[in-house]
Amino acid sequence: MERTLSDAADAGRSRTYRPDGRLEAPLLRGGRGHPVVLLHGSGPGSTGWSNFAGNIEALARHFHVYAVDMPGWGDSDPATVDRLDHVRAAIQFLDALGIDRAAFVGNSMGGQTALRLATEHPDRITHLVTMGPPVGRIPSLFAPGDGPSEGLKALIEAYRAPSPETMRGLVEIMCFDKARFASPELCEARSEAALARPEHLRNYVDGLPKGAPLPIWVKPELLPKIEVPTLLIHGRDDRVVPFENSLYLLAAIPDSRVVLLNRCGHWAMIEHAEEFNRLVTDFVRNVPAPAAA
Repeated sequence: MERTLSDAADAGRSRTYRPDGRLEAPLLRGGRGHPVVLLHGSGPGSTGWSNFAGNIEALARHFHVYAVDMPGWGDSDPATVDRLDHVRAAIQFLDALGIDRAAFVGNSMGGQTALRLATEHPDRITHLVTMGPPVGRIPSLFAPGDGPSEGLKALIEAYRAPSPETMRGLVEIMCFDKARFASPELCEARSEAALARPEHLRNYVDGLPKGAPLPIWVKPELLPKIEVPTLLIHGRDDRVVPFENSLYLLAAIPDSRVVLLNRCGHWAMIEHAEEFNRLVTDFVRNVPAPAAA
């Protein structure tokens, strides 16, 4: 579906090629200024638009914003788990558009991608912003058990049976304010988006024993070497990835700060869009990035 922003944001939709020159992925872009790349999460039906519809136009008033459907999601080409290297995809995306360095803003899976990129390609990133990224088995004082979280279990169930009813259960876990965000319209839309690409669903489920959707994780020992300024945004009521993950990152990344949002689940950029937009805008505009090598 074509998505447009206001004329003031100088928005347009184009396409760019991904790993090996074969995977094609849609790109929503708008605004002028410093490049900011938005990376969506791993839920069924997730896209650059579904994750960041409430943020793109606000951020495009200050930056040149890019929201991408990563390989294996949305309108991108399908990708089995052995081809899911989103860091590689992100670097090829930057190269295709001639972008030397960009700020990266990643939700959940997208946050893990941004963390990896900051450790593996520090010369291509100026600012790092994450929202609820998983970082492995972090001890939690508040989340029960040591297995998959309640949210992750619901996410996998929604991949296996993405009906509106199942999607409602997932959205209710993703958000703190169920009455506002788990509307029948949203759940129906997420179900339709997921069912429109059955190959994405199949690849995700088939890849679970092999580590889908994150077959490659950031190496914890490299986190202290991240030099770019880092903003860690996390929902206090996140039932997918406990907020202790961001506290762990805060302790590990030298130039980092954390914003913990109360009455907020896994989708901070959706539930608290205005505050999120202000935080990201101020951070990227006013916190100096390291000099280019």
